[in-house]
Amino acid sequence: MTIISRLRPDHAAALLTFERENRAYFSASVPDRGDDYFTGFAARHGELLAEQDAGLHHFHLIEDADGTVLGRINLVGVEGGSAELGYRIAEKAAGRGLATWAVRQICATAVREYGLTALRAETTLDNAGSRAVLARTGFEAVEDVMFGDRPGRRYVLDLSRTA
Repeated sequence: MTIISRLRPDHAAALLTFERENRAYFSASVPDRGDDYFTGFAARHGELLAEQDAGLHHFHLIEDADGTVLGRINLVGVEGGSAELGYRIAEKAAGRGLATWAVRQICATAVREYGLTALRAETTLDNAGSRAVLARTGFEAVEDVMFGDRPGRRYVLDLSRTA
C-alpha cells in the first residue's frame, strides 16, 4: 500500500537516503541540488519543518508499506490560496503511474486540508514524463520559461474545477 505522509522530523534519514540514491537520476531532468544540500541536510530538514509549521509550505513523502520513500510531493510558496506543486519520484518507482496518482491525491489534499484554490507547476521541456503527469491531472500550460539554460514550461490548475 502506498501512502502520502506529511513531512515529519523522523523522516530525515529515509528522505536523505532517497535523495542520495536518486541524485544522478534526478539530475538528468532537473538541476542538481548540489553537494551543500547533502552535507547540510539535517539543518535544512529542520528549516523546512519550521517553514511548514509556519504555513509557508506543505511537504509530503510518498511511501510504500515498509516506509521506503518512493517520492516527494510538495506545495511550496503558499500564499493567497495558491502554491507551487513540485514532485520527484524514485527511479525504481518511475513509469508506474505513481506521480499521476500522487498529484491527484495532493490536489484533493490541497483543497480539503489546506484550503487552496489554485496550483502552479513548472518543468523542463525535455521532461516528457512530468509534462504528461501535469496534462493527465488537468494542469494547463500558460507560458514558456527557462531553467538556467534549459527551456521549460509553466502550468496552472484551478482547483475549483477539480473539487
